[in-house]
Amino acid sequence: MQHDVQLDWGYLSGLADKVAHGIAQKWSIVEKNDVKQEILLHAYAHRPVIEAHYEKEAFIWKVFQKAGTQYASRERSYRDLLDDQYYYTPDEAKDALRTFLYTDEELAELVGRQDDLLQTRITDNLTSARIDAADALKKLPERYRHLLMRRHVYGLPIEDHADQMALSRAAVALAQAMNRNLRTRRVTP
Repeated sequence: MQHDVQLDWGYLSGLADKVAHGIAQKWSIVEKNDVKQEILLHAYAHRPVIEAHYEKEAFIWKVFQKAGTQYASRERSYRDLLDDQYYYTPDEAKDALRTFLYTDEELAELVGRQDDLLQTRITDNLTSARIDAADALKKLPERYRHLLMRRHVYGLPIEDHADQMALSRAAVALAQAMNRNLRTRRVTP
């Protein structure tokens, strides 16, 4: 029965246009037509799923919303990587978390001590990295916050494989949030 479904690409294009419009309103770095094109490419690549749920507009809307939002997020991350501003890596975000247990005096002793000619580390801006990490941490899901604090602040092991994978994603999400905060702070007066 699913093989008999004939997709109306005009209808799907109209739906993609509406979703793309909403995403472009929220994500100023993307154009509506680019988002729409990405959504339609996603729909074409995943035709069997679209065909199976063709009669459920709310489901298709969610699929389109996710595809468009993922595209906008990739574009923002790509832009952040290419601009000339400082960019935190996930390892630097984890290093910033490790400073949470230090007092201000202990932190002052660390600043500038670990730089050498072969490797640049964030030790000269540990204080600002610590502040950026604390702000960004508040914007992460509770599970990510818990895992990051458990491993990188308290030094406790993460034994569950699913939690280890989530911890890795959490470090990336923390770095992205730190970079987003950094750029937002510089843009707004």
